[in-house]
Amino acid sequence: MKKHLIIGLFTAVLVYSCATNPVTGKKNLNFVSNSELFPSSFQQYSQFISENKVITGTTDAKLVENVGIKIRKAAEKYLTFLGQSQYLNDYRWEYKLVDNKEVNAWCMPGGKIVVYSGILPVTQNESGLATVMGHEVSHALANHGAQRMSAAQLQQIGGAALDAATSTKSESTRQIFAQAYGVGSEVGVMLPFSRSNESEADKIGLTLMAIAGYNPDDAIAFWSRMSAKSGAAGTPEFMSTHPSDATRIANLKALIPEAKATALKVGIIK
Repeated sequence: MKKHLIIGLFTAVLVYSCATNPVTGKKNLNFVSNSELFPSSFQQYSQFISENKVITGTTDAKLVENVGIKIRKAAEKYLTFLGQSQYLNDYRWEYKLVDNKEVNAWCMPGGKIVVYSGILPVTQNESGLATVMGHEVSHALANHGAQRMSAAQLQQIGGAALDAATSTKSESTRQIFAQAYGVGSEVGVMLPFSRSNESEADKIGLTLMAIAGYNPDDAIAFWSRMSAKSGAAGTPEFMSTHPSDATRIANLKALIPEAKATALKVGIIK
């Protein structure tokens, strides 16, 4: 049993060392290919659309579609600039506005984008919406969904290894070890991993909105409005899947010059 677990962990490390994301250029933990992930993603998206009220024909719905198209074209230009234009071949882009009071938006792996009507009072304008949609598309481009699935699998493998290693201990001792591993792996690994995904999506999102012709400086105004809406009280950053509002805004300010410079290299922006 221990031998098999060791082999499994070695295989996971090998995959990690070989999986390079074409958008970020980084080697990532990823056991799931897009050819495996996209069909499931499209099916879940279709089910969601069938079970929720999609808003069509309104000014807001047209705005979501127009901004979505601009962000998609920016992604295509950026990937072409990176020499990775084929990366988007299997994407099936859609942009939907859904009647939902939640302040939320997301992009499924493969380019299915949903904006909830509840976030529009916070986006306020086109550049605010571009900030949100650029950020969510960036999660898909960076394969964050697949990475999180892979990280969860590795966490389970680690739990199984710990269980095997403590098999001769008393039940109470094994429970203590299991609880310590659960808390330690979540706070020490999984949450920082999620926060790094958010920061990475912020960085790519700024670049996409700049290439699309929006001013990345406007992202600061949007995230400031989000911060004001969430209020000062909240989950401590080390216990959260997202960076704190202050951390995020500081990081964005530092990244804006690079986003503008990249957009200039692509040859699009003001």
